[in-house]
Amino acid sequence: MAKEEEKGECGGWKEKGHENGVCTADASAKPITGDENPQPPGWFAEYSPLWPGQAHFLKIERVLFEGKSQYQHMIVLESTAYGKVFVLDGALQLTEKDECAYQEMITHLPLCSIPNPQKVLLIGGGDGGILREISRHSSVVHIDICEMDMMLIDVYREFFPEVAIGYDDPRVRLHIMDGSEFLKSAQVGPEHEIFGSPFFETVAKALREGGVMCIQAESLWFPSLNLPKLIHTFRNIFKGSVSYAWTPVPAYPSGVIGFLLCSTEGPHVDFTRPANPLDHHDAGSSFGVAKEPPKFYNAEMHSASFCLPSFARDCV
Repeated sequence: MAKEEEKGECGGWKEKGHENGVCTADASAKPITGDENPQPPGWFAEYSPLWPGQAHFLKIERVLFEGKSQYQHMIVLESTAYGKVFVLDGALQLTEKDECAYQEMITHLPLCSIPNPQKVLLIGGGDGGILREISRHSSVVHIDICEMDMMLIDVYREFFPEVAIGYDDPRVRLHIMDGSEFLKSAQVGPEHEIFGSPFFETVAKALREGGVMCIQAESLWFPSLNLPKLIHTFRNIFKGSVSYAWTPVPAYPSGVIGFLLCSTEGPHVDFTRPANPLDHHDAGSSFGVAKEPPKFYNAEMHSASFCLPSFARDCV
């Protein structure tokens, strides 16, 4: 599966409204004119209309893999500062250096907020890192993951085994299918209530009383994020607690990623205070399938992630 390329070859791609790529050719960079997106030799460049007027660059040592599945284009790069990097359809998805911040926070913020999580559904997350983090919770008895692209999973297993180790958990059941179709096929309520429901309404119906959901929710620095509207919308859908958290992830555009956490009607959930804290001081078994304790998450980071800067706090 691996396809390794040495310097001297240029691989890149362009999409409508979104130009990203990596160029390792030994040539002088072109002068930047007008709205042209620069491609300095030896650097991966990421641009997006979500954050106009800026770009994200990583210096690249070599291309380890490039391929295309039925659904998407994938590339694995060896970077100078962030280790191995996974790029999907031109957008940076994961780096070895900072994947722990995202994977640990999106997992433990919800699971540590309820006393006894038992069943978990993960939609997406094909790299396996969230599965790795779920495995630390001994109360969990069953984990379903829905991922559309088996090739993506295989690439992660080959090039990021310390992340994809999450698939080694015997509690994991992998479903190669769309997550919304899985929700419709699961026995989560009367059929007339599930089919035709918008996705998040379907998720809310699938959860038990006091069940929780966590999704990635952009960056506080993105003008596209309307936090008051987001919170209002999800309170109407889930009927329980709704909170916004954020964490630094240096390789992500703007350097931070946000999370939206929701609970259904039932026992009150205070997301800001861990009710089920991870304690690794005397519990080696709580590593799950992971090889070491969390690098980023702890109880203090949990509570701190819900503290918003004034410009965001004042509009919620």
